[in-house]
Amino acid sequence: MKPTQPLPPAGQAEVRIVAATPEVARMIAEALRSRFAATEQRSYPAGGEGATRLHLTVDTTHTAEPPRSWLVTSRSSGSDRLQADEI
Repeated sequence: MKPTQPLPPAGQAEVRIVAATPEVARMIAEALRSRFAATEQRSYPAGGEGATRLHLTVDTTHTAEPPRSWLVTSRSSGSDRLQADEI
């Protein structure tokens, strides 16, 4: 019988992703992050040639912030002023 691991706090889930390649594991982690707030992933070898195991903690009580378009993120704020040496 496997030893039991402590449960994560209420509202959080520990997620383990095992994939044949790191790219596939990252795609799944990104899909989760697009829906839920999550910690940075931690990656480990998964035994097979190039296989990867990712661990991350997902906070199910907070949804992820909606993605901002490049247009919104590139707009200057009102406080952006030219400096004397930028003329």
